[in-house]
Amino acid sequence: MASEFTWYESYRAALLETDWTDIVQRIQEAESAIAERKHALSLDHGGTPEERHAIAAALSGLTALRGEVAEWSGREQLKNSA
Repeated sequence: MASEFTWYESYRAALLETDWTDIVQRIQEAESAIAERKHALSLDHGGTPEERHAIAAALSGLTALRGEVAEWSGREQLKNSA
């Protein structure tokens, strides 16, 4: 189960963040936690296929979330310049 992975809580926090002004920081924290885990896995060739798949899915989800943040930010800039 994904919730057993050390990086999962920071990923979950990014997904559940409701304050658009804080979400970029949450995404960065999740990406950092995942990068640390990927580094550890590369050193000892450890991890399970399930975790490697979960990492790939999480990174894909964070990329999509970044896209949503960029769209929101663009709308906010347009609204504030009007």
